[in-house]
Formats: sequence, C-alpha cells, structure tokens
Amino acid sequence: MAWQKSSGYNQRSRAETLMGRWKAVIGPKLKARSFENQKAEAKIGARVLNRMTELGRPNFQRTA
Repeated sequence: MAWQKSSGYNQRSRAETLMGRWKAVIGPKLKARSFENQKAEAKIGARVLNRMTELGRPNFQRTA
C-alpha cells in the first residue's frame, strides 16, 4: 500500500477519526457564547478525548 504513504492517507484518516470522536462525545459545535469560554470548552473537550484515548490504548511491557 505504497499509495497510502505517498498520499498521507493514514495521517488524514486518523485526523478524520479523531474529529468524528470529538463530534460524537462533545458535540458538533461549541455551546459557550464568549470567546474565552469557547477556548475553555475546547480545552476541556481535548482533555476528555485525550483521556479516553489513553484509557483505550494498550500498555506494552517487555517480558524477557
């Protein structure tokens, strides 16, 4: 699948998946009215998604 590397498909696919998660968990738009509150809402959303991603990621340990 050399075309995936040459076109950057994998990275773009990951970004689209992440935005899909954002919209499913946080919602399609910000609910705060002021810009400062929107920034805070976005930071909270990013922390929630990072935490969810971290919990779902396997933890590998060397056994030998």
